[in-house]
Amino acid sequence: MLTRLTLRPDQESAKELREQYGEQLVCVRYRYDEATRERWKTVELIIDKSVWEPPSSQWSTETVVAIRVAAQEREVRQQVKSTGGKWNLREVVWELPYGQVVALGLTERIVRTRAGQEAHLLVDGRRKA
Repeated sequence: MLTRLTLRPDQESAKELREQYGEQLVCVRYRYDEATRERWKTVELIIDKSVWEPPSSQWSTETVVAIRVAAQEREVRQQVKSTGGKWNLREVVWELPYGQVVALGLTERIVRTRAGQEAHLLVDGRRKA
C-alpha cells in the first residue's frame, strides 16, 4: 500500500474532517492499494495526552563518542571535522564530544563511546567486550 498524500488539519482539503474530529485530528492520509485498486482515506487522531519526561542522556556533553559517516557524505564529514571531530583510522569512525553530535543532529549515527577501556558501550546500552 502506498501513501501518496498526507494533509495537515489546517489544509483546506481536510476541513470536513477537522470539523468532525476537532483538535484530535493529526493528519489525513490517502493510501492506494494497487492489488485491489482501492483508495483509502485514513485519519490519525490523538486519543490521549499525558505528561512525559524525556529520558536523560546516558552521556554528558563532554563524553567522546564514535559515529559512522559514509565516505560519500562529504557535507556531513566536513561538519564533523569543523566541530572538532577526529578520524579514528583503526576503528573506522569519527570521534567527537556527545554535545557536538547532538548539535549536529547525528545521534542516530552513534556507534559506541571512545575506547578508553576494554569494553565499549553500544547505543542500546549493551556492553561489547
